[in-house]
Amino acid sequence: MELFLPLILLIGVMLLMSRSARNKQRQMMEMRDAMEPGTGVRTIGGMYALVKEVREDSVLLEVAPGVPALYVKSSIAAVLDADEYRRIVNDEPWPEDDGETPVVPDDASSLTGGEGADRPADGERDEPVGLDKPTDAAGEAPAGEAGDDTPRRDRRDGSAEDDGNGPRS
Repeated sequence: MELFLPLILLIGVMLLMSRSARNKQRQMMEMRDAMEPGTGVRTIGGMYALVKEVREDSVLLEVAPGVPALYVKSSIAAVLDADEYRRIVNDEPWPEDDGETPVVPDDASSLTGGEGADRPADGERDEPVGLDKPTDAAGEAPAGEAGDDTPRRDRRDGSAEDDGNGPRS
C-alpha cells in the first residue's frame, strides 16, 4: 500500500504536465491558424515579417519590401496586432512613452549632486593615491617590493623573476 501512493502521485504529476503542454501546443496552433495575408508575425529566430500567403503547412512571408521567403508554419513564434507590428518595424514609440529618451551621464560625478560632493569625507586624504607601488601605513614599500634586496620566488622555468601570479603549489 505504501508503494502505490508515490506511484499515483507521480502519474498525476505527469498527466498534469502533459495536459499543460498540450494546451500550449493547441494555443500555438490556433494562433498560427489565425494568420492571414497582411498580418505581421515574429519568427522563432526573432525576425519580423509580413504574411503574404498562408498555405497548409507553410507560410510565405515578406521579410523586406519585395523579398518573399517561404517558412514552415511552426517557425512562427507570434502573430502580432497591426499596431504593434507597425510600431516595431517603424521604430515608433509606444503610446505610454512620452517620446523623450532618458539622459544618461557619461560619468558618475553628476549622480552624486549636491554641494561639496567632490570633497573627501572627514579623515580621508585629499591627495591622489598611486597605484603603481603598494605601501604600508608608514608610506614605505613592504618587504619583497621595489628597492628591497629580498630574493624573489623562482618561476617554474627556473628563472628568478616574479611573474606576479602569486605562490605556486
